Amino acid sequence: MKRAVLAALLLLVFPAATALAQAPDIGSILPSSDPTAAGRIVQYIVLITVLSVAPGLLIMVTSFTRFVVALSFLRSGLGLQSTPANIILITLALFMTFYVMAPTFDRAWNSGLKPFMDNQISEEVAYKQITDPFREFMTAHVREKDLRMFEDMAAQNFPKRAEGAEIDLRVLIPAFMISELRRGFEIGFLIALPFLVIDLIVATLTMSMGMMMLPPTAISLPFKILFFVLIDGWNLLVGSLIRSFS
Repeated sequence: MKRAVLAALLLLVFPAATALAQAPDIGSILPSSDPTAAGRIVQYIVLITVLSVAPGLLIMVTSFTRFVVALSFLRSGLGLQSTPANIILITLALFMTFYVMAPTFDRAWNSGLKPFMDNQISEEVAYKQITDPFREFMTAHVREKDLRMFEDMAAQNFPKRAEGAEIDLRVLIPAFMISELRRGFEIGFLIALPFLVIDLIVATLTMSMGMMMLPPTAISLPFKILFFVLIDGWNLLVGSLIRSFS
């Protein structure tokens, strides 16, 4: 029995030692004669990180937040839990975002990303040329009160921004996001209000008729859908959302 246990231990130890001996040396990956190799690896890590958070970046610096919040309020106002499906609402919000952000994307591509890919400009210049169109878009639609709040909080740790100077993205992006959330909720309130009125009318009628056990939503749902279709709701909503950025 002891010999069997000893043999099992040897089988576990020797393959692990062999694999450890065959592991590549980090020095062979980063040769000391080439100091730029470590920098290149760091650049690749940063690139992979940026690609992994690309959906978050799309939400932070574009009009996507306002669109998806408004569409979510529409579905809640209608009383539909899963219709339209999440994938439909998100896809619609994405295409609306591409429509609104097309000039910004084109400027970022033509002035920053394409010249950088063609090795015409450096990384620092490319970063500025790519972020400037998004900075201008966010500056045009951020609420002054939200921007001032983040600037006041940032002034505790960073020098105060001079008059007319560029707004730091660490300040501009969160201010833009809460501004978009506020506008999205404002639009959502206007969307949900007519449906709330229909629910109140139906609930009053069912109570007056003595139908206590009948859920008012079961009756109001067809009327809300009919009302939304008769006023051409999708056309009005999508058009209003897109025009809100003009």
